[in-house]
Amino acid sequence: MDDRSGPTSERVVLHVDMDAFFASVEVLDDPTLAGLPVIVGGSGSRGVVAACTYEARRFGVHSAMPSSVARRLCPKAVFVDGRFHRYVEESRKLHAVFHSVTPLVEGISLDEAFLDVTGSRQLLGDGPTIAATIRQRVGDELHLACSVGVGRSKLIAKLASKAAKPTATRSGITEGPGVVVVAPDRELDFLHPLPVRALWGVGPVTGRRLESLGILTVGDLASLPSGALQRYLGTAQGTHLAELARGHDPRPVVPVQEAKSIGHEETFPTDLWDREVLHGHLLRMVDASATALRASGLASRTVTVKVRYSDFSMITRSHTLPLPIDASPAIGSVAGALWESVQLDQGVRLLGVSLSGFGEADRGLQLSLDLDLDPPAGGAGDGGDRPGRPRGTGEDAGPADRLARAEEDAERIQGSWATVTSAVDAIRARYGGASVGPASLVESDGLRVRGRGEAQWGPSAPVADPDSED
Repeated sequence: MDDRSGPTSERVVLHVDMDAFFASVEVLDDPTLAGLPVIVGGSGSRGVVAACTYEARRFGVHSAMPSSVARRLCPKAVFVDGRFHRYVEESRKLHAVFHSVTPLVEGISLDEAFLDVTGSRQLLGDGPTIAATIRQRVGDELHLACSVGVGRSKLIAKLASKAAKPTATRSGITEGPGVVVVAPDRELDFLHPLPVRALWGVGPVTGRRLESLGILTVGDLASLPSGALQRYLGTAQGTHLAELARGHDPRPVVPVQEAKSIGHEETFPTDLWDREVLHGHLLRMVDASATALRASGLASRTVTVKVRYSDFSMITRSHTLPLPIDASPAIGSVAGALWESVQLDQGVRLLGVSLSGFGEADRGLQLSLDLDLDPPAGGAGDGGDRPGRPRGTGEDAGPADRLARAEEDAERIQGSWATVTSAVDAIRARYGGASVGPASLVESDGLRVRGRGEAQWGPSAPVADPDSED
C-alpha cells in the first residue's frame, strides 16, 4: 500500500482521544454536574452506559456496562440521556482542529482520530510539540480535555494515548500526563510490559486462550516463535499478532473513511407486541436515518430492518433496490414491506433500521404529483389509516409481492419527493428537527420525530409520579 508520508521509521503518528467525551460535553453544558458521578446512557432497566465521568469510574462503572449494574455500583450516579446531536457538534469542532494541523486525519469515532503529522513538522514543530499544541487548542477552543499519544505507528500512538489518560480508583482520580511520547528506540520497552489484551486482535476469547498458555504480556507473546503462534492461532492471526508484539505496524493513516451504513435502533422499556405501534416506531427510525443519510450527501440502495425478540434472538430482513433512494417515504415503503414479513411470535425488545449500499440519488427524475394515487408508503402522505403499508398489498400478499410493490412505490416517490425532502431538510435546519415531519408521526402531544442516535443506549427510567406515596 502506498504510504504518502514516507518510510515507517520517519513517520510521526498521533492518536488523539477525548477524555470521557459524552459525559464531558454534558458537564460543559450543565456546570452543576461538575465533580459528580455522571453517567450518559439509558437509565432504565434495559439501558447501557455510553460514557461516564471519572468520578463514576472510581466505582467501577465503564462504557457498555448495563445501567442496572452501574446503578448498583454507584447508587448516587446522575444519569443523563445521551444527546447525540451535541456530541456531533463538538466532534466537528474537534476535527476542524485536526484538519488545521494535517490533511492526513483518520477519524475512528466522534471522539478519537489518528493524525499523520510527518509533513507538518517543518511548519509546526516536532511530534511532541504538535501534540501539546492540539491538546492546548482543544482545551481553549472546546473547553474539553483530550489525551494524545505520539509514536511512529498507529499501534504505538494508540497505546500511548491510553497511557496519557487520567486514572480513577477507589482512592481517587489521578491526572494523566496528557501527552505520552514513545521514541522509536524505546518502543519495545514501552510495549512488552503491557497485558497481551492491549494488542489489536486479542479479544476476550483469544486473550483467554493465550493466558491459559501462560502468555500474559506482549513481551511473552513476542518471545514465542512465529511458527508456534501460527499453529496455535492460525496463520493469519498468528502472523498479525507476532508482528504487533514486535512493534511492527506499517499501516498508514487513511484520511478518508467512508461510512458503510447509517441507521437507528432502539431498545424498548418493555417488550412490544402491537404491530402497528411497532410500525410507528419503525417510521420514526426511518425518518431519522433518512435525514442523516441526506445530510451526508448519500442515498441508499439497501434497506435493512432488525428485530430482537424478548428471548434475545435476532432476525434481519433486507432488500436491495436497483437505484439508490434518500426520500424518507421511499425508504419507508421498503422498510414497511420488510416489517410485514416479520413474525410476531413473541414480544419485540429492540427494533432498528439501517441503510447501506450507498450511491448518489437520482435528482433528475421527472417531478410527478400522482394526485389520484394512494398516499405514499412510509407514512409521509396525508396520514391514512394504514400509514406506511405498501400500496395495493393486502394481508394475504406474500413477501415477494409486497417488496415488488414497495419497490415500485419507492421509485415513484423518489422521483416526486426530491424537492419536498429538500424543503423539509431546510425547515428543520432552521427551526429544529421537530418543526415538520410525516403526518403519521403526529401523536396527541405533537410531532414525535427521532433524532439520529436518540435512545440508542436503551430506554430511560420512567419519571416518578410526584403525587406517588413513594
